[in-house]
Amino acid sequence: MSEAVSSPQAAPSVRLGLKENWPQFALLVLINAFVGGMVGIERTVVPLIGAEEFRISSTTLVVSFIVSFGVVKACANLVSGQLADAWGRKRVLILGWLVGLPVPFMIIAAPSWKWVIAANALLGINQGFAWSMTVIMKIDLVGPKSRGLAVGLNEFAGYLAVGVTAFLTGYIASEYGLRPAPIYLGVAYAILGFALSILLVRDTRDHVRLETAGHARQAAPISFREIFLLTSFRDRNLFAASQAGLVNNLNDGMSWGIFPLFFVSFGLSVERIGILKAVYPAVWGILQIATGPLSDRWGRKGLIAAGMWVQAAGLFLTAATSHFEWWLVASVLLGVGTAMVYPSLIAAVSDASHPSWRARSLSVYRFWRDLGYAIGALSAGVIADSFGLSAAIGSIAALTFISGGVVALIMREGEATSVDLAQKANPPAE
Repeated sequence: MSEAVSSPQAAPSVRLGLKENWPQFALLVLINAFVGGMVGIERTVVPLIGAEEFRISSTTLVVSFIVSFGVVKACANLVSGQLADAWGRKRVLILGWLVGLPVPFMIIAAPSWKWVIAANALLGINQGFAWSMTVIMKIDLVGPKSRGLAVGLNEFAGYLAVGVTAFLTGYIASEYGLRPAPIYLGVAYAILGFALSILLVRDTRDHVRLETAGHARQAAPISFREIFLLTSFRDRNLFAASQAGLVNNLNDGMSWGIFPLFFVSFGLSVERIGILKAVYPAVWGILQIATGPLSDRWGRKGLIAAGMWVQAAGLFLTAATSHFEWWLVASVLLGVGTAMVYPSLIAAVSDASHPSWRARSLSVYRFWRDLGYAIGALSAGVIADSFGLSAAIGSIAALTFISGGVVALIMREGEATSVDLAQKANPPAE
């Protein structure tokens, strides 16, 4: 689990491994729980605020807040790696929290739906910077041998917080209304996350220097354009991971916006909708404690492909049934499948990236992954307005199944070497 390495290029006290860095690692786990909680405040109540308080009848318009969130978060992810390498991880983390501070206040005070859309654009920056930095810093701390475990613990904290907060906001809304009481949780998360990031977090660039010192040198530096193309299309493992990440968050974006409207159309109460919206991310979060380390032992490919197929089964079951008990089973399946996929994808991208440009490669992967929020919400909204909510859910289920097949066919198990990747990005002259 731990890896102790010494190097003249890093401070003598810097070592790689979870055991050697557990205080900072645990702090980053806590901070990412607050990051996840910021999204959790919206999972149950915000779509209902649009439909019930602002009387928006178009499903596409209701889910527009997810589109703004997804597009902005994807772009924030894309620059987060560049900023992390240039400014340091801690500064980008603090910037993410600074941008996120106004979000709950804007939702509480929103006189129109445009305010909610604007708040979610800021939330996208908060998530793109803060969540990216917590996962990158954990990977920096533990070194190459425990990446799956590091990512699993990070995503466990974030998505368990999403689930718990979704349940709490549903319960609070059933007692006190959709606004403002449920959103007060977001105020607490933002203040605590911002304060801890400023006061206690330490940067991890020395850990990157230490790992880089023991890694094979690249034949030539790789530009961001080359990293973008490599991560997006040119490397088969990175391409397989990027498309699976996009489709994974595409179905998550659909479920975020469509599920509350779908469930309420069958007369389900806000409290019971909160339960369903909590089970999916809670199962997802908790199981990543196991699936992250399992991807270190079993490999990434099998967990990713099978996880996409389990998600598809959960979505098909949701669309085909009309009772709470079946929807609960479907939510568990969604959580199990996503837990298999999420940490394995980030670890697979980390495997195929040289330490000197790993943060930038992860930022490209996260760009494609979180663009899925916008694509999923928008496409599901259009399908729902044209053919109904069940058709929207079923269509996304089919796409999720196909994505798992792409991984099964294209991804190769095993870690790519930095030399191979450098040659792909900088082919020798003919």
